[in-house]
Amino acid sequence: MAHKSGRKLQPSRSRRPQIFKNPKAAFALALIFVDALLVALIIAYVPYTKIDWDAYMSQVAGFLGGERDYTNLKGDTGPLVYPAGFLYIYSGIRFITGGEVYPAQILFGILYTINLSIVIFIYVKTEVLPWWALILLSLSKRVHSIFVLRLFNDCFAMTLLHAALATLLYQKWHLGLILFSGAVSIKMNVLLYAPPLLLLMLKAMNIYGVISALACAALVQILVGLPFLVSYPVAYISGAFNLGRVFIHFWSVNFKFIPEPVFVSKQFAISLLIAHLGLLAAFAHYKWCRHEGGLFKFLHSKVISALSSSSSSGLKILKEEHIMTTLFAGNFIGIVCARSLHYQFYSWYFYSLPYLLWRTHFPTLLRLILFVGVELCWNVYPSNIYSSALLLCLHLLILWGLWSAQSQYPYVEDELSTRKKEK
Repeated sequence: MAHKSGRKLQPSRSRRPQIFKNPKAAFALALIFVDALLVALIIAYVPYTKIDWDAYMSQVAGFLGGERDYTNLKGDTGPLVYPAGFLYIYSGIRFITGGEVYPAQILFGILYTINLSIVIFIYVKTEVLPWWALILLSLSKRVHSIFVLRLFNDCFAMTLLHAALATLLYQKWHLGLILFSGAVSIKMNVLLYAPPLLLLMLKAMNIYGVISALACAALVQILVGLPFLVSYPVAYISGAFNLGRVFIHFWSVNFKFIPEPVFVSKQFAISLLIAHLGLLAAFAHYKWCRHEGGLFKFLHSKVISALSSSSSSGLKILKEEHIMTTLFAGNFIGIVCARSLHYQFYSWYFYSLPYLLWRTHFPTLLRLILFVGVELCWNVYPSNIYSSALLLCLHLLILWGLWSAQSQYPYVEDELSTRKKEK
């Protein structure tokens, strides 16, 4: 009996230090702790640069004062151009901080650490990077500045997005769509993930599951915007979801080498849109749906399965690496084809860069050179034609690396395939 009892206790003793036996997990915890200390030092000793904070607080003040017409919610940088989730987030920040910058910086410092923890969790779970390469996620001067020295709403949008991506790794598509829609309600750039996300849902679920997940996302948008939709719906939709905005040429980090008359022209915008859609279609057909026989054959099979009587047909478990590679690559294509990227927009894809670089066939040294090169381009202020042209070249080289990399089989086909999945 004593011998049996000892054998029962042994596994629990071996499990207790399990996380410390995994060098990647132990290094990740240490990295989060050290970066949190760095954030605290930045807040304490680096001067804050006020850019949009006063405008945010003015727009929030109008909302809290009872204004529901989006055209009347303005700040010193212009009218409000974000969905209503932004107002709720910054109303909460104003309530907690009293509108003061320093306590808001502390709040954003906590947000930075939470976001980094979620991203590192994604990297550790997918096991794409070697453990030492996780440090790249903490090496961006510009991203630290975006979070704790600028207090941009991009920070909340990307944190919520990364939380959505983490849930998708567990095949929780409905919960992921709800979090994704919440991120969209803070800033629309999250929609760059929408095309690859839709494709992944079509792979993982039947058509009824896809429709119900999309309905959950739509319901979030309706509930978030309800106070404005019932009062001034046209003003809200046109202001919060304006896809035709033209950003100022001076502040753009990319395409700075394009003459301003061409940069702001409708023809240039249409050309980039065509390039964006074309690249998405090419990657979907030749890379993301390669093992299904291409995009069109895959869509045809989904139509056939939707018309069949089997409600469980088309339900599959996707590999974690396929999920993240497709989502990160799809977003990156949007970044490459974006007409204007302001400095805070770097947060839209910085955290995916190491992942994407390690999905290429490039040697490690070249991956590191590309990572450093992109970071340097984003730290040139103001951007110029040379840094802008270099950034585009680096983006295109990474995109070519993703295109030329081998496509892995996307589905899990072991004992996990029999596990009950979310419909």
